[in-house]
Amino acid sequence: MKFALAFGNYGHIEVIPLVATKFDNCECILLYVLEAAVVWKSGEQVKLEEIQVDPPKATEVRIKMICASLCHTDISVCNGFPLFFMNPRNTSYNETHIHFILSTLHQPLFPRIPGHEGVGTIESVGENVTEVKEGDVVMPLYLGECGECLNCKSGKTNLCLTYPIRFNGLMPDGTSRMSIGGEKIYHHFNCSTWSEYIVIDSNYVVKVDPRMELPHASFLACGFTTGYGAAWKEVDVKKDSTVAVLGLGAVGLGVLEGARMRGAARIIGVDLNDMKREKGDAFGMTEFINPADSKGKSVSDLLKEVTGGLGVDYCFECTGVVSMFDEAVEASKMVSIFCTSDFIGTLYIKGLGTVVLIGANQSSGVVKFIPLLLGRTVKGSIYGGVRPQSDIPTIIDKCINRVLSSFNLFTFREIQLDELLTHKVSFHEIDKAFAHFKQPDCVKVLIKF
Repeated sequence: MKFALAFGNYGHIEVIPLVATKFDNCECILLYVLEAAVVWKSGEQVKLEEIQVDPPKATEVRIKMICASLCHTDISVCNGFPLFFMNPRNTSYNETHIHFILSTLHQPLFPRIPGHEGVGTIESVGENVTEVKEGDVVMPLYLGECGECLNCKSGKTNLCLTYPIRFNGLMPDGTSRMSIGGEKIYHHFNCSTWSEYIVIDSNYVVKVDPRMELPHASFLACGFTTGYGAAWKEVDVKKDSTVAVLGLGAVGLGVLEGARMRGAARIIGVDLNDMKREKGDAFGMTEFINPADSKGKSVSDLLKEVTGGLGVDYCFECTGVVSMFDEAVEASKMVSIFCTSDFIGTLYIKGLGTVVLIGANQSSGVVKFIPLLLGRTVKGSIYGGVRPQSDIPTIIDKCINRVLSSFNLFTFREIQLDELLTHKVSFHEIDKAFAHFKQPDCVKVLIKF
């Protein structure tokens, strides 16, 4: 990493190499000149580039990244996903804007630095930062939690209205803290963890217990927590229930763990990759189905076969494949029909099946309405319904705490994340991360700075 001094104000900055530490009668700003993985156009590979990272403004922190990881969403980002409405007034987005955003002309955000999973140490803080300090180990996240807005107080959602997901790739003030050759670089949401240093609003970071293994903390920043929270928090899987998980990547494995923690009796994993069977077993899966071995049967038919024709209580769709939505719905229990004694009186119909959509995809498709009308519940989930400040510390504790096994023979962590890590690369070999990610035995790739 190099250093530079910027003279003037943020509106017009001239950058020169840092050759002195004091200048008379001149206001100067310390910039960092460092390397980051930048994607310039949709479909292109990331390139390591020297970029400038500004110092943190008020309520912001600058983080020295220790490690990051690769998520399917990062690959989608390199391919132009997501496309978001460019808000000329730089106002924050919240749930009331979603329909407008999705129905308006969009454009990809390039150049951009991907990455939304990672962990690092705070190098410097801006004014009015009180919850964290220099030297703290933190996870940068793509959503925050104020605890005071309507959504936070409801206890029903983790989508904070004060600190929402930054869809426009910019900081809350509508600007970026990263540039290259004077050109603005967009953030991935507000994270961009594939950079040696990042700047982020302090309301989007969570402190990490120093006892936590740092690679595991990186995995908690998105994938695994998204799945775990969906079962643990979003729908609160009931004891002795039957659960199906479509797709056994990091998100799906998180669902398995969450369902196990909730006491599900049957946890059925579904994946086209037989290598995921062993991984699924490590996270509590009780049964495995590979649709490729089914001679053309649909996923929903396969799940009904192993549940006596009833379907499952909970079906978690983790692939993002559009056609799997209907399969997930039809694989869930339809209705319970019962009457008064001797079948005389009122007929009651009660829906039992719950479908949780987790996999991200910007494509649209045709939805079959009749299966939905027959009493099922469909729920979407962002980050598994997990609240950054209220819930992440609890999950971290479960990753640290050790409990006794049956018959007190040994101890193990409540949540064991070792099986997620399959590959490691250095930051300067980040192109290899994409190659590893395509391998059938890959779950998570750790990027070490």
